[in-house]
Amino acid sequence: MKRDQKKKVIAKFAKHTNDTGSAIVQIAILTKRINELTEHLKEHKKDNHSRRGLLMMVGKRRKLLNYVKNSQPEAYDDVLANLKLRK
Repeated sequence: MKRDQKKKVIAKFAKHTNDTGSAIVQIAILTKRINELTEHLKEHKKDNHSRRGLLMMVGKRRKLLNYVKNSQPEAYDDVLANLKLRK
């Protein structure tokens, strides 16, 4: 992911100007990276090293989503809707 793309994602999901590491921002960044890596793996089916990285990112995003779900239920629904993730 390019720096400007990452800044756009952070700007969209940040709660305030210096918010770069909150759980919601991390989920948004991971989702963008997961989508890009999924497209890569559609073309390069035997790239198992990247596939492992993808699975690790999906697991990390799942943990962050569970955290947000338990601590901020109203924000959880907003994040799922904005990122087009299912419940």
